Amino acid sequence: MVKEQLEVLKALDVAKTQLYHFTAIVIAGMGFFTDAYDLFCISLVTKLLGRIYYTVPGAEKPGTLPPNVAAAVNGVALVGTLAGQLFFGWLGDRMGRKRVYGLTLLIMVTCSVASGLSLGNQPKAVMATLCFFRFWLGFGIGGDYPLSATIMSEYANKKTRGAFIAAVFAMQGTGILAGGIMAIIVSSIFDKQFPAPAYQVDALASLPPESDYIWRIIVIFGAIPAALTYYWRMKMPETARYTALVEKNAERAAADMSKVLNKEIKAETEMVERMTTDESNSFGLFSMKFLKRHGLPLLGTTSTWFLLDIAFYSQNLFQKDIFTAIGWIPPAKTMSASQEVFKIARAQTLIALCSTVPGYWFTVAFIDIMGRWAIQMMGFFFMTVFMFAIAFPYNYWSKKENRIGFVIMYALTFFFANFGPNSTTFIVPAEIFPARLRSTCHGISAAAGKAGAIIGAFGFLYAAQNQDPKKTDHGYPAGIGVKNSLIVLGVINFIGMLFTFLVPEPNGKSLEELSGENDGDDGENEYPHQGNNTSVPV
Repeated sequence: MVKEQLEVLKALDVAKTQLYHFTAIVIAGMGFFTDAYDLFCISLVTKLLGRIYYTVPGAEKPGTLPPNVAAAVNGVALVGTLAGQLFFGWLGDRMGRKRVYGLTLLIMVTCSVASGLSLGNQPKAVMATLCFFRFWLGFGIGGDYPLSATIMSEYANKKTRGAFIAAVFAMQGTGILAGGIMAIIVSSIFDKQFPAPAYQVDALASLPPESDYIWRIIVIFGAIPAALTYYWRMKMPETARYTALVEKNAERAAADMSKVLNKEIKAETEMVERMTTDESNSFGLFSMKFLKRHGLPLLGTTSTWFLLDIAFYSQNLFQKDIFTAIGWIPPAKTMSASQEVFKIARAQTLIALCSTVPGYWFTVAFIDIMGRWAIQMMGFFFMTVFMFAIAFPYNYWSKKENRIGFVIMYALTFFFANFGPNSTTFIVPAEIFPARLRSTCHGISAAAGKAGAIIGAFGFLYAAQNQDPKKTDHGYPAGIGVKNSLIVLGVINFIGMLFTFLVPEPNGKSLEELSGENDGDDGENEYPHQGNNTSVPV
């Protein structure tokens, strides 16, 4: 039972939706816009990189990235992201959310530009420097996950907290969409200014020297939206929950939130001292008390994010390969370099526009009505259904007359990923853990997700290869094929449903109720679960 709550935190919980909420959403959301743009824009230009640096003169088909290079280019940013999530998640609880928040943005801006300016014109030099800077780009992106989620959850009110955090995460969809649009614009301009024939008509002329600028411009553009929000990140005050419950500075917490909420809030120094020195609120991450109280929920958030990202990143990074396999993107030799970038970008933009982006905003609209648990369970269920519906009759969908149906089914898996676990796995870890461990636990959960993304990115690259060694991409061994890969992803989604039963329902409760920081007991109370608590905010 709740014994007491600081006035400053109570004021935040019951505050009406106002300008500072939307300001926080925009500031945090633009970071996520950049995150998604930078992570996924590489999939738009990997075919172009193969043409530019690995085409063999006289070959029947344009060059492609060798397996080890493709795996590195696609996966190195994810490795960096995993490291950044763990490091900056921990640092956010040690130094404060705001202080670390600006640092992650500077890393992202610097490394976005450096990635596009990768040195040299020899394949090894360009790929080595591209991978180096994309690792550190991912490192900065990784910090944005726990910090953005934690800041938004600690600023939000109880009633619409889920929608606010979901709105920040929804900017990921906008970033994916912007990457596709940017690639369409740049490739169209270059195709018009430097027209080139298809590879099969004139292999040399199909790749004008200026094509090297296409991928560099697309990659560098990701720095612009991040740079524009740096000033506003630095103007944000530290969250009251960190200032009061971690730094134990009641006066500054009250003063900061008095300005934000435009109302007088008194400092409760004695209560802060009492709450923060209570033994039930002082256990560490590696204690038995943490394991007893938060162990199963942490297992739930890490496992579901891990499983979700195996499927989600496989789909996102390798859409172009699936669309090529079903004939939605023509064979590479029938296009010039700029035309191929255009076709890949158009296909991915269409998927983003019709399913990815709407899925995110459906979550924003319904999460505080349906609850996190129901949306996550529903999303995993329909992802499983549609993945199997694509996979088992795959030969039917691969026929030319059925390709539109395939794309619709494929798009629905994206819709329910985003109106489902891709959003909720980001939201819940920012709500259910204590303030002093919130950023760390979110970083751990997110890092588990990126471990899944790495498996998806590296594994699917090989697994989706044709079972006939003669039909694989150059340099790749035979795989299990796209059909069997999709079946495996469907099974993974089903397992995600099972682990969702470990995830608590935070809907309608304050962060202190969820974490037990207001409780005077020894942490014996259980999390409210969907099975015994289906309350919605009133």
